[in-house]
Amino acid sequence: MAKSQINRVALLGAGPRGTSVLERLLANWAAESVEGATLHIDVVDPYPAGSGHVWQPEQSRLFLMNTQSFYPTLIPEDPKLAPPLAGGSFDQWREARRRDGEGLNDAEKAELATLESHDFPSRALYGRYLRQTLEGLLERLPDGVEVTFHKTLAVAAHPVKREKEDGFDVELANGARLTVGSVVLALGHIESRLNPEQRSFKSAADEQGLLYFPPAPPADVDWQAVPDNEPVLVRGMGLNFFDVMGQLTEGRGGKFVEAGSPGAGVLEYRASGREPKIIAASRRGTPYRAKAGLAGYYPSSITMRYLTEDAVDRFRAAGIQPGFDHDLWPLLHRDALWAYYTTLARSQPTAIKDPEQFLADLEDALQPHAHTTAKWESDVGDLVEKHVVASRRLNLRGLAAPLAGRTFASRRELDVAITAYLDDDARRSALGEADPVKMAIGALHTGRAILKSVVADGGITDESWLAGLRGWFESFVEGLASGAPALRSEQLAALARAGVVSFVGPDPKFSVDRGAKVFRAVSPWVHDAPVEARTLVEAMSPANRVGINLSPLLEQLMADGLVRTKIMMGVEGTPMQTTGLDVEPHPYRPLAANGSITKNLYVLGLQLSASQWGTAIAAEARPLTGPAYASGQRTLRDADEIARSILGR
Repeated sequence: MAKSQINRVALLGAGPRGTSVLERLLANWAAESVEGATLHIDVVDPYPAGSGHVWQPEQSRLFLMNTQSFYPTLIPEDPKLAPPLAGGSFDQWREARRRDGEGLNDAEKAELATLESHDFPSRALYGRYLRQTLEGLLERLPDGVEVTFHKTLAVAAHPVKREKEDGFDVELANGARLTVGSVVLALGHIESRLNPEQRSFKSAADEQGLLYFPPAPPADVDWQAVPDNEPVLVRGMGLNFFDVMGQLTEGRGGKFVEAGSPGAGVLEYRASGREPKIIAASRRGTPYRAKAGLAGYYPSSITMRYLTEDAVDRFRAAGIQPGFDHDLWPLLHRDALWAYYTTLARSQPTAIKDPEQFLADLEDALQPHAHTTAKWESDVGDLVEKHVVASRRLNLRGLAAPLAGRTFASRRELDVAITAYLDDDARRSALGEADPVKMAIGALHTGRAILKSVVADGGITDESWLAGLRGWFESFVEGLASGAPALRSEQLAALARAGVVSFVGPDPKFSVDRGAKVFRAVSPWVHDAPVEARTLVEAMSPANRVGINLSPLLEQLMADGLVRTKIMMGVEGTPMQTTGLDVEPHPYRPLAANGSITKNLYVLGLQLSASQWGTAIAAEARPLTGPAYASGQRTLRDADEIARSILGR
């Protein structure tokens, strides 16, 4: 039974998360409607609903998704949930639109003509899927439902007393006011304040006539403002770096062509003459490792043996709150080692003396119950040293820092080393499940899906979350398992060979020379003169931290004590501000400043980053083969819980 005959909801944010709540509201209403009852949904977002800010179909087609076509979905596939009224996964939509081209422009049809299930689609095409899925839902509105879209920003939400229930007055930037019973915060990526160094660079740029591009979604940046043929410093070599790279090369008329034998994975870059001289820097000194070429999202040859859902269930059954470094990482570390050496034995048996005996001994050494935490790693190390040739032994931490411990006499020498790294990494990606390195990374990636469920909602200790999971593991695993398609590594290597891109080196230090009116960067590991440029681009998204956001809505909610930032206790009992809101599951409702639950207010998406890990990734369509992990469609189940709570189901 619905909470009242008239139910009015405001969805603040109309990207994938807000649209998921809309979809679940419609599905649950249709499954159990009440005669004479009405549901009015107000959707508030300055960007078009469905695609929201990040996934606008009008953006450059050079911006690629970081997941293959078979991965993302907006529509749940859980038989326990109310059945959806319309829509399916992105891959199902891709196949349908490839056949009929309905509602697509010529560019979208051209992309779909060659886009296969294992390929990486453009963000623009995914945005079209999101919008068309929303349109399909709106065409099938159940009786008693009305949806109104407000193409503006929500700037405040004040609690109000209604006749029977509490609700909110939502103020919009256009001056309108909505009185609703429930509010859902699905705000997605929001602008954040610059840190002190970034503010100083922006100030120096304004004063000295330099160009400084602060962190921003790549589609929001005017890339034509970057001067032709001049040096440009780019800080950050994660996923956004490749967006910057594409806009300043292919986006200016350059072309990549195959060099050598077809399919060899070696590209040549043909410049247009308008490219700037890109000088790239990051803490590691190299970009993330490229994704392996796989038929599915997880390697089919990898079966988790140690960090399994059964293993972590045993912690719960015993009433143990595991620590990350002590309890969880040792299990995942074992899986990575086993994946690496079993793949090595299969694909390069000559690298191992007596592979069969080695694997039998390794299996014994990896047994969690057989050894202390300290001793098993030593035993495995001794075993590997005895059986495996030195050049094929796994240095797991070293994979994420390929330049660690090396110095370079010049930046030219560094460029040669990084180009060789990129070529090698792309070659390994092409080998897919035959490459031991990519399969060790594949085990880490698979383990990440299990960890997401383990660590959510206080599943691990605060100090483990701060010092272990977010302290070192997150950046480590992202550098290995969250990389771009291998094509991007091939392209970057081609640009380096062409002299369009060069590198600064690990641990770079940035500064401004006000006298010379330039930005400078230097690496302590490269014995060469500092790099200078009049343009500096921050190749990263705005920080996802609610405490430094620039959202007028969140600032008002915090100032009024309706929400608060989650505080965790560090290793020495020091309170630490986290990135997300303090919420009470389930469903996710924020805690007020006084610790009480703010009624009828719900949170979904990035602002849950202190309760969930990996909140930015899309929901995973149910795989055709292999395991379907609980974390894959968690955001859709969260949306369903919110919808059912709002409707009183």
